Amino acid sequence: MAIAFVIVVLVIGSLLLHYYSVWWFTPLASNWASIDFTVDITVWITGVVFVIVNLFLAYVVFRFRSQPGHKAHYEPENKKLEGWLVALTSIGIAAMLAPGLYVWAQFVQPPVNAKEVEAFGQQWHWRFRLPGADGQLGKVDTSLISEQNPLGIVPSDPAAADDILILSNELVLELDQPVKMLLRSADVLHNFTVPQFRVKMDLVPGSVSSLWFIPTQAGEFDVLCEELCGTGHFAMRGRVSVRSTDEYQHWLAQQQTFAQSQVVSEADIALGQAHYQLCAACHGAEGEGNKQLNAPALAGQSGWYLRRQLQHYQQGIRGRAEGDLYGAQMAAMANTLADTATMDHLLAFINSLPPVVAVHTDGDVKRGQHLYRNCASCHGNAAEGNYAMNAPRLAGIDSWYLARQLSYFKQRVRGNHPDDFYGAQMSLIAQSLQSEQDITDVVAYINSLQP
Repeated sequence: MAIAFVIVVLVIGSLLLHYYSVWWFTPLASNWASIDFTVDITVWITGVVFVIVNLFLAYVVFRFRSQPGHKAHYEPENKKLEGWLVALTSIGIAAMLAPGLYVWAQFVQPPVNAKEVEAFGQQWHWRFRLPGADGQLGKVDTSLISEQNPLGIVPSDPAAADDILILSNELVLELDQPVKMLLRSADVLHNFTVPQFRVKMDLVPGSVSSLWFIPTQAGEFDVLCEELCGTGHFAMRGRVSVRSTDEYQHWLAQQQTFAQSQVVSEADIALGQAHYQLCAACHGAEGEGNKQLNAPALAGQSGWYLRRQLQHYQQGIRGRAEGDLYGAQMAAMANTLADTATMDHLLAFINSLPPVVAVHTDGDVKRGQHLYRNCASCHGNAAEGNYAMNAPRLAGIDSWYLARQLSYFKQRVRGNHPDDFYGAQMSLIAQSLQSEQDITDVVAYINSLQP
């Protein structure tokens, strides 16, 4: 009797949980209402079967409970009952599968006017590519991926020259324009998902998969990786911004082509040294840093990372968070760089400076090595940094500066700006350091690694 009552309560509780649950679909923002319909059919069929089967089970437990003087009747087979079960189960399965197969046939057949956009997944970030005026994407080869060619585009392919590169985690799409996403991976299995668009497809290394949709609502939507792709999987986030035609064309005109990205301007180290004199007041004449002035060493750090940080200071992405006193000071200094050429000269001079040798600090190096395993996935086993992972060099960086930045990431002083994708990733990863001692030990291990 008690078991039958518990089963009935579980059925009622499950129905109430589903009805009052906050876990509903995100608002639909594409043409794929039919996907919602197929899911609704599945929920209704499985829901009805769940209720019927469990209520029947409760009835059987109660009706045929053990009673004095009653003996159970054993019936090994009942062909009539088995026939009904097979028939009803087959109808239910067909009712769930048929709508899905119909929608899938549409899902893999993009319209002829769909614009191609490539989404490139790499542990643990997204980049994008659009065809240029010729309407064709150039050939690619992952073995060609480098700091100068992050998407591995084949330079000799004429169709590649006008390809438009989006080397950030944000893609802008045109409202009500069909889009065919070409999905490519640089390393392992990833998955491209935009919940509001109801699209989801794996990125398989060595092949190109695809999906299509029509964005029907202006706004910003998260791009997720829903394939377990490594230690930073949960931080592999991107953003799709859907805008009107005029706004989209304005954005598109500001993007860089592959041919433009291959033009490397000649930087003047002498001019860079002259510009650096203002920086030297805090960071030292040789870029060695100055703890008393809270200025980290610059010598030996990757130029691409320094460039991104200077741009973030200029754009207000970094240095405006509450509690970031030193970042606010640096933002003011970064704005003294008048243009891109000035930054090029400055970074060329900093790059010419010999790397700084880190001073060893107190801490449990062996324990720090264990904690560093998550960091090594991006920053390298020797903390040498990895451009492909957007991870700067850590070896040789001042221990006090590393400790402060890790604390900033944990406290969301850094990584809290909506446009700081890589800072947000680092903020999530930094939460794995549970205490100040964890930070001390991992910094001690990093300091034991020389650049």
